[in-house]
Amino acid sequence: MESALREQDPESLPENPFRLIGSDWMLVTAGTAKSYNTMTASWGGLGVLWDKRVCFCFVRPTRYTYEFMERASHFTLSFFDEKHREALEFCGTRSGRDTDKAAATGLTPVTGIPGTVHFAEARLVFECRKIYFNDIDPEHFIDPGIQDNYLARDYHRLYVGEVIRFLAR
Repeated sequence: MESALREQDPESLPENPFRLIGSDWMLVTAGTAKSYNTMTASWGGLGVLWDKRVCFCFVRPTRYTYEFMERASHFTLSFFDEKHREALEFCGTRSGRDTDKAAATGLTPVTGIPGTVHFAEARLVFECRKIYFNDIDPEHFIDPGIQDNYLARDYHRLYVGEVIRFLAR
């Protein structure tokens, strides 16, 4: 299936990034058309770093998507209309180790730039080249309440991606 999304300038993003990521959620996807995984996320950001347009996301090492993020040189962030909320909830509560999330939700994977997968139903997609990662270090928590997000001590890995292409309807 061909995507209805078209390449646009990332600076044309009409969305509030706080709502887009924190409330609307996104799918973080890594891998190829033959082998990929996706997961729902609500932590991340958009901005400028090292004179590059970047996005960043967080993935726990216990998540199946982590294995794909580690192997991949690229990843995508896909954003959807509210009518896809159930699909996002499903992708955030099931593991791709034992579930074909696309088949179960009716989402249609499509390939983007080489080495990326996103979904035809998305309204916005960031195709990103991985340029940095770092593991969350609890020794650096200034606000001790942050530790409440890590009762199992399963700290996220931060991935920074250079936005190579921004797609939108």
